[in-house]
Amino acid sequence: MNIHIRKARPSDAEVAVPLILEAIGDIAEQMTGEKEPAAVRKELIQLFKREDNRHSYLTTCIAQKDDKIMGVMVLYSGADAVPLDANLVSWLREKTGDSIIIPPEARKDEYYIDTVSVNPDFRGQGIGSLLLAHAEHLARDTGFSKVALNVELEKEAAIRLYKRVGYHVAEPWEIYGGTFHHMVKVL
Repeated sequence: MNIHIRKARPSDAEVAVPLILEAIGDIAEQMTGEKEPAAVRKELIQLFKREDNRHSYLTTCIAQKDDKIMGVMVLYSGADAVPLDANLVSWLREKTGDSIIIPPEARKDEYYIDTVSVNPDFRGQGIGSLLLAHAEHLARDTGFSKVALNVELEKEAAIRLYKRVGYHVAEPWEIYGGTFHHMVKVL
């Protein structure tokens, strides 16, 4: 199929952000301090173009064939999440005057897949599996022995995919009041 996985660039924002939004849903409102979909999208695009937060282009990989972005993946180490989220909290405090607490989504010894999203036009072609394999490669290259992700309990197709490629449900996890499966794959 000749799909290339590459690091994201700021210029990918307009295509990557809608895919990220599809994956993270209402969590984007918490992260941007916005409620209206257009405002959430606009702010997430700005965060994507920055270099200091969890949804930066620097933490994002793009699955691409020819000139088409087929999917995105946001990932970073659990240890890196702490400063990335501190930067996000500072940005939100400056913007809204409110202080929020961003709940941890991974353990510090895990390489964390924050978001995997495949463009609906390209689903069922193995792109999600390619992105997950790429995450494992990056984790090994940076010295991690496990990869983790969180998935909503009702996303049965995603859970099946993760189990098929070697993840197991390690524990329940709560993020902004929602319950997730924290899934781990030992490398």
